[in-house]
Amino acid sequence: QVQLVESGGGLVQAGGSLRISCAASGRTFSRYTMGWFRQSPGKEREFVAAVTWSIIWGSVSTTYADSVEGRFTISRDSAKRMVYLQMNSLKPEDTGLYYCALDADGSGRGREPREYDYWGQGTQVTVSS
Repeated sequence: QVQLVESGGGLVQAGGSLRISCAASGRTFSRYTMGWFRQSPGKEREFVAAVTWSIIWGSVSTTYADSVEGRFTISRDSAKRMVYLQMNSLKPEDTGLYYCALDADGSGRGREPREYDYWGQGTQVTVSS
């Protein structure tokens, strides 16, 4: 089993920055994808960013939603088993509950919720105008 715990959410003004974190524990995998999704009330869960990692090759790829490209950066610390999402130039439309997720074989593109096997409980990000 895998446990994912998000942290670092909060309230920030538009134009500001925030970094949220995801701590992973439990099983490890030779290749996997870690992703960030967000969800606002009344909306479907939306892809934000993902990074695919291979023990052999290291970071294989990163991908971002068009709406966050150039503003958000996903990164990971393998020693700490952490994944981060650095969010800059935040906009009110970035508001939502941000979820960390793990795809245990890293075989997909990482952009669809159905590809992921494990989910955290989420951390709230609120951007005020």
